[in-house]
Amino acid sequence: MWKWIKPGCRYSFAIAGWALAISILWVLVLRAVPPPVTWAMAAQAREQGAVQRTWKPLDAMSQAMPMAAIAAEDQQFFGHHGFDIEAMQKAFEHNGRSHRVRGASTISQQTAKNVFLWPGRTFLRKGLEAWFTLLIEGLWSKERILEVYLNVAETGKGRFGAEATARACFNRSAANLTPAQCALIAAVLPAPRRYDACRPSPFVQRRQAWILRQMDQLGNLVDPAERRRIQELRPSN
Repeated sequence: MWKWIKPGCRYSFAIAGWALAISILWVLVLRAVPPPVTWAMAAQAREQGAVQRTWKPLDAMSQAMPMAAIAAEDQQFFGHHGFDIEAMQKAFEHNGRSHRVRGASTISQQTAKNVFLWPGRTFLRKGLEAWFTLLIEGLWSKERILEVYLNVAETGKGRFGAEATARACFNRSAANLTPAQCALIAAVLPAPRRYDACRPSPFVQRRQAWILRQMDQLGNLVDPAERRRIQELRPSN
């Protein structure tokens, strides 16, 4: 039996080693190269016939756009290493007593899922999501994670990235978006096929107003100098 087990173990370790190396190389390549396509884009292309997407570097977007995404989706983005443990605990407690499921994915987790993985809720996919989250947190800068997220996140039916919805809804580039328009795009991120930034429902408008208030409270976390200043003002534990 051992003569069969030993080669099997050797092949398993070899496959695992190659998978590890390929995943690291993949993440390193996308540190500098825009992701060509995602599973969600391919699915929407099949349903809609085409998708709208134009890559926009982070420094060519309105600074309010990443701020709106942070305010809406992950206010601890610059303070965690990929996972918001406190938010995960709160979501677990909430989901245990409510039928309405609350998520706790960070922007890093959503980026890892959008870029590298397929849709689904299996243990395998969640495990791979955690692995790729650790990789991008270790190999990319926070700014790169934000840049990729704001270019691959679904922002409307058949639309991906801030630039696509800026053009479709406001007839302008993401570079010229107002804070209110950025907040409106961020307001639809949880359910971009249900809500539309071009025709915002009362719920989306209320969420937009909430995001704008959060942006005011957070300050300009996108600028590194301002981020350091805010961190220095925070009391130490």
